[in-house]
Order: sequence, then C-alpha cells, then structure tokens
Amino acid sequence: MSTPALDISSLTPLPYHQHVVNYLKTHEPRVWSWASSQGVQQEHAQDVRAQLLRDTYRLNPHSHPEAYQACETALERLRIEAPATLYQAGDGAMNASLYYLDGEVHVVFYGPILERLDAQELLALLGHELAHYRLWSEDHGDYLVADRILNHVLADAFTPPSLEQTARLYSLHTEIYADRGAALVAGGPASAITSLVKVHTGIVTVDAASYLQQARELDGKDAQVSQGLSHPETFLRSQALDNWWQQDPDTQAWLHRRLRGPLSMNRLDVIDQVDLTALTRGFIATFISAQALQSERVINQVRGFFADWTDHETPLDLSVLDAERIDPSVHEYLHFIMLDLCLVDREVRDEALLHAARTANKLGSEDDFIKLLKRDIKLRKRELDLLTRTLKTEVETWTQ
Repeated sequence: MSTPALDISSLTPLPYHQHVVNYLKTHEPRVWSWASSQGVQQEHAQDVRAQLLRDTYRLNPHSHPEAYQACETALERLRIEAPATLYQAGDGAMNASLYYLDGEVHVVFYGPILERLDAQELLALLGHELAHYRLWSEDHGDYLVADRILNHVLADAFTPPSLEQTARLYSLHTEIYADRGAALVAGGPASAITSLVKVHTGIVTVDAASYLQQARELDGKDAQVSQGLSHPETFLRSQALDNWWQQDPDTQAWLHRRLRGPLSMNRLDVIDQVDLTALTRGFIATFISAQALQSERVINQVRGFFADWTDHETPLDLSVLDAERIDPSVHEYLHFIMLDLCLVDREVRDEALLHAARTANKLGSEDDFIKLLKRDIKLRKRELDLLTRTLKTEVETWTQ
C-alpha cells in the first residue's frame, strides 16, 4: 500500500516549537503577557514599516510579474490569505527574508537572487519565506510570541547560556519548518534543495540528487550535531527535507540527533534543563534504593537537592542512559551526584562507594568514576589506594 503524498495538513509546528511555547507560557507568564501585548505588536509594526521604506526598493507587479505570480502561487498553496509586497534590498549576498506584520506579507530579496534562481527555485524560495508567515500565524500567534521573546533576550548581555541555546535551537527548527513549506509549494524537495545550495555557494547549476548523495556521506555514526547559529548547515537541511518528504519514520529522531544531540551539560537549553531535572530525580531514586544508602543523612542531602522530595519518586531505568541519551558530561555530573550522596555519611561511605562504582559500571563509565575517586576524594593515600583497588577488583570481576 502506497503512502499518501504530503499536503498542507502535513505542515505543522515541530515538537521543539511546541515545547518552547509551553515552557514560556508556564514558566514566564509575565514575559509572555508583555510580548503578546498590543503595544509591543504596534511598536514592532512601526519599526518594520520604517525599515522597509528606509532600506529597500519596493517592487511592483508590473515591473516584476514573475516574482509576484510566484508569490501568489505560494500564498495559494500555503493557504495564506494576505496581500503581499516584494522588495529588493541593497545587500550583495543572495538571500530572502520575511518581515512579519499581522495580515500582511512582506518579502525582501537580497543580492542577485531573482536573476540566479529558475522559476521552480523562486517558487521554493517564496514558499520558504511564506512558511514563516504561516508558522507565526498559527495558534493565535504563539510561535511568533516565543520568537519575539527569544530574540529580545539575545539583546541582553546577561542572558544565561540556556536561553541563548534555546533561541538558537528555536531558530534552527523554524528553518526546518520553512523548508518543508518550500517543498510543498514547489511540489517536491528538489527545487528547495537546489535553491539552498545556490544561495549558499553562489553556483549557477545544481543537481539536487547529487548534492543529497554528498550530504549523506556526512551522516555516519559519528556525525556531529549542527553548529548553526540561526540556520542548520545546508547539507543538514537538505537531508532533513528529503527525509520528511519521503516520510521516513525516523525523521523526528534524526532531527533530534542532528540538531540537539544527546543531553549535554555543555549546551543545555531550557527544555534540557527540565529534562535533566527529571532525569536527576529518577536517577537519585534508583541510586538510593540500595541498602548501602539507607541513611537519614543521605535522605537529608537529597532533600537539599530537592526540597519537595517524597518517598514515592519514580526510579529511572538506567538502561535508557545510553550514548544517544546522554554524553560524557552528564556521566560526570551523575558521578558527582553519587559522590555527594556517598560521602555525606561516613558510616555508610565505603559500601556506598562500592554501590556507586557498580552503578557507574551499569552506565558504562566505571573507568571515569574511578579516576574521579582518585582525583577528587580527599582521603589519605593509603585509604584511597585500598578503596580504588577494591573497586577495581570488583569492576574487573564484572568483565571476566
């Protein structure tokens, strides 16, 4: 049985968009109220109109009929009902961007892009830009409000890294969404991909299939997470779009691997912070369930981490903490959590450390844990040597 072709109903906000919107509404209600207020929207509209008048040349349908016809087609295929105005900016680098105003479409072209793209590529380009408009209009403008908040916090020199990372990832996922709009408007991913490559390289002729093959050569087991600041790399965007168009069931998991990667202490966004908190609670519940950790001092230490700790926390299945789920920095973090709990009560310390080593072995990080014991526990050398030898002996018996 063949898979039904994608249509406009397939163009929906990505899970990451939804997670960020839900987070901001729940954790930052006052900021959300400010960003969605009429006053902020009116101020934004005034700034946009002034910038367009100041920095661009407004195109008209008589002088650029092909561009306007392509825009009308894209509007129709994305089911957007709004008047559109096109502009040419003076910047020499090829690109295009949407300036959002409620009920109005404003698209600015940069560089010689109208001369470089063929008709289908222009259609894909406009589909991409107008998909931004569609996303910002979804769910009463929630995704636009989230974008506005994240762009605003980036202007603050004291913005925490987690919010900077959230803004970056939100932008990357927005481009993935817009690329899907481009493919829907153009009737497939090929023209969307060739337009991306032309904009990225300036080359005149591009073969989409050849570029996809090249891009997939970078998609091995050790493929790196995207380093893009506002847009994913072109090779990632091309693969992501083709995977989605082919309705690959692994598309969402692939996107997570390539845009976000495993949970890492070095690149936590606000969604990761929530995830890490839940993971930590579950891990502690599993760890202290051992007899060696049955101590009032240990429980008090846990309550120092989580004041609302209860006796009914849900334990975490340690088997889920594989390389796709967490990276070495999270392993180290969990090691320190275990050490904090092991060392708080001297009466249970030795047995607790043995239990911690066993737990590290289950995580596949026992060698790093033993190195941590040698480096960070302030014991006399004789005690430390005895302890590490005992732990090493246990670890060796597990692997025999």
